[in-house]
Amino acid sequence: MSATARTLPRWSALALAAWLTGCASVSPDGLRGDVQALAQGRTGIADAALPAANPAARDKARQAIDSWLAQPLTQDAAVRIALLHNPGLQARLAALGVADAERVQAITLPNPQFSIARLANSHEREIERTLAFSLLDLVTLPWRMERQAERMQVATLQAAQEVVALAADTRRAWLRAVAAEQVAATHERMVEAAEAGAELARRMARVGNFSRLQHAREQAVLQEANAQRARARLAAATAREQLSRSMGLWGAQTGYTLAEQLPSLPATALPADGIEATALRERLDVQAARRQLDTEARQQGWARAGAVFGDLGLAYSRNTTTERESSHRETTRGWELDVPLPLFDWGGAARTRAQARVEQSAATLQDTAVRARSEVRSAWLTYRTALDLARQQRDEVVPLRQLIAGETTLRYNGMLASVWELLAEARASTQSVAGAIEAQRDFWLAETDLQLALTGTSPGALQGLASGATAASTPQGH
Repeated sequence: MSATARTLPRWSALALAAWLTGCASVSPDGLRGDVQALAQGRTGIADAALPAANPAARDKARQAIDSWLAQPLTQDAAVRIALLHNPGLQARLAALGVADAERVQAITLPNPQFSIARLANSHEREIERTLAFSLLDLVTLPWRMERQAERMQVATLQAAQEVVALAADTRRAWLRAVAAEQVAATHERMVEAAEAGAELARRMARVGNFSRLQHAREQAVLQEANAQRARARLAAATAREQLSRSMGLWGAQTGYTLAEQLPSLPATALPADGIEATALRERLDVQAARRQLDTEARQQGWARAGAVFGDLGLAYSRNTTTERESSHRETTRGWELDVPLPLFDWGGAARTRAQARVEQSAATLQDTAVRARSEVRSAWLTYRTALDLARQQRDEVVPLRQLIAGETTLRYNGMLASVWELLAEARASTQSVAGAIEAQRDFWLAETDLQLALTGTSPGALQGLASGATAASTPQGH
């Protein structure tokens, strides 16, 4: 067999290794498209976009944000702005791109080691050439590619959870901000009624038709109304700041105008049938826990072998020896295999650790499923109760207070009721409107929580996302 024929198998193996390594590449968009696909339909907006990596797309997004802020800010517009402009989400997506690059680095074969040595004495000169690489890295490459792909899927699911959670937080912030401004407006009307009563009491007390006690009572009503108005203004300003933080706005961008009122109540309620099955099928934290269990189960079979034979290596040597007197040259070729001897570490600890991690992932999946079932049941009960209370306020309490105020006005016109009764009923009617607004807000907050519990995640699941993403992106020994 010729030298060329003997060399072909060696170069074929190296070419195959290079081809397998070349199959792995970094995602052009840092896996943002995958995150957007997972979050699709879970943010309440069918075509919600995430921040892009290229400057041209970012400029286009800024123009869209300016156009949304130039109009009365709706709930969907607030969510769109948050998904495009929130710096925390941008940092999380950038971290996902870093994890993707680390994934490619982890499955890339290490560069071969080439060494050359020149040895000489009085009789001969020897040149040694050695080309070595890790054999285990080559043998386990397909398995490592599969394992790292599983880990990146878990990290992508976790990033999608943060997208869905941010959309839900922005919806809550918008609901609270709009409701707070509406409630603050009702307190302005209550203060106007209290000021009218206090002014009338002052005039009547000045001409002797009102006692000091009656005058003081009206003054106390005015002071209490002023205090409630101040608290309502503070609540409105605080809620607006929270909304601005969720959208990532600052400076002149915070001068936007909110929509005037909350959405109307729905005609029918969402049914409770099948909500637990929907949560187990659709929730991202359940999917992430299931993926994590699959990854650990696949890794368990290689844990012991990787611990024992982690330094398995193969080297090819070509040495040339030349005699000084006769100039005779002799070339020797051969290969060298480095195999660790398992005298002390038989891989028992690695196997136990891998088995414990599988058990941990299985328990985590079960805990996530139990929590998902419980949360969706609680969220639906809260949703249903909030809807009933909001309808009661809208259909019963507010019309009843308006009827009482109207009847009081008729009695006042017939000189059967005093002006103080009229003013008191006006304040009570306005307070009932504020209560109806708050009940309407509470319903939409409960509806947002229910949608998040059905298809998204839970606050408890989000607490470990940063550590989970780090673990998913950190290459482990093999």
